[in-house]
Amino acid sequence: QGAERFKQLAEKYTNGKVKVEVYPNSQLYKDKEEVEALQLGAVQMLAPSLAKFGPLGVKEFEVFDLPYILPDKAALGRITKGPIGKSLLAKLEPKGITGLAYWDNGFKIMTANKPMHKVADFQGLKMRIQSSKVLEAEMRALGAIPQVLAFSEVYQAMQTGVVDGNENTPSNVYTQKMHEVQKH
Repeated sequence: QGAERFKQLAEKYTNGKVKVEVYPNSQLYKDKEEVEALQLGAVQMLAPSLAKFGPLGVKEFEVFDLPYILPDKAALGRITKGPIGKSLLAKLEPKGITGLAYWDNGFKIMTANKPMHKVADFQGLKMRIQSSKVLEAEMRALGAIPQVLAFSEVYQAMQTGVVDGNENTPSNVYTQKMHEVQKH
């Protein structure tokens, strides 16, 4: 909805001189390809997960993968809208990327077909993660087995049992209908 609203406003305020095409849900590129496509000019704008910038060489963005480091959305807003957030976006410029803003998708949650209330509940679960050393370490610390999968492959992987669960944002769980294949 946010991307569609951006499209509407960009076309309106440029009197139609700018045409915006929205391709959601990894329609054009998989996870590892999308940032490269941006750098090469194949696409002009992305709304990627911040975890994509660690492998690009801007490791400071991995701080956002740390669980429970921020107590609430107000603290997140103070960080992303303040000097720290601006300095992080500036670190993308040498990579050929201009960071415009942070797009809040909500704090991550875990899904699986069994309740996960304590650390022991994660023991042996194959949990899908994005490519992130921090997320990998988190899952291993929980006793889970991290599985790096592209976003576009998560639903089917959960449906077929390739993975037992995943960590994702509530908006992604809802829009990708992960609740259809995950009970908890």
